[in-house]
Amino acid sequence: MTFAQLSTHGRVSVVTLNRPERLNAIGGQLLLDLHDALVQAQNDPGTGAIVLTGAGRAFCAGDDLKEFDQQAESPASIAQHCERIQQITRDIMFGSKLVVGAVHGYAVGGGFEWVLNCDMVVAADNLVCFFPEMALGHFVTGAVTHLLPQALGHQRTMELIVLGERQSAQALLALGLINRVVPHEVMLTQAIELAEQVASRSAGATGRLKRVLNSQLQHQLAAALALEQQSAMACFADADTAQRVQRFTAKRL
Repeated sequence: MTFAQLSTHGRVSVVTLNRPERLNAIGGQLLLDLHDALVQAQNDPGTGAIVLTGAGRAFCAGDDLKEFDQQAESPASIAQHCERIQQITRDIMFGSKLVVGAVHGYAVGGGFEWVLNCDMVVAADNLVCFFPEMALGHFVTGAVTHLLPQALGHQRTMELIVLGERQSAQALLALGLINRVVPHEVMLTQAIELAEQVASRSAGATGRLKRVLNSQLQHQLAAALALEQQSAMACFADADTAQRVQRFTAKRL
């Protein structure tokens, strides 16, 4: 079974996180499968745009805390896990194809970060996003330490990340972090329709636009990804983080 499925709808490739029994929580195999699906879609000459979505009740519930001990087992396992998380951001943001997020339910932690990495976002009206990292002793990734201050400014970014308060689809729309809010039942259809509009534009022009926009940020994004990765690795190795994760998972048993 693959944890990220790839399907095509005309000139649109749909990449679907496919671990619904765990709310598409981020584990090692999901990261590998998602990377493979995104690379395949980005390299497909017949694909004009990509839709990124999640199966089941949520887009992505963030890092799978049940795998924390495995992820934090050694410096090598920590480095590997953090690198694989950051690679997904590179797959989304540094590829030439525009990526449209079709997101619903929970988009938490890394899932929220992937929403912010998309070029456009169609959100279901039941979307809830937040960052739990500071409460758990983890660290944000996905270059959000650069992207969010660009979009929101310093103080609002600190509030979102440090307090980790839940943000509704309408709140995210008001902040300018997503493009559209629609009923859940039409979310994927409307995201594919939006991606079809993107795909109907000149591939050369849209690809160059994405490269130009991101190239202006690329050095800053690369630096943010590297610094986040170092901080995330340090947090994974911190005894306080292990204790916080243990307490959190014990509450859910």
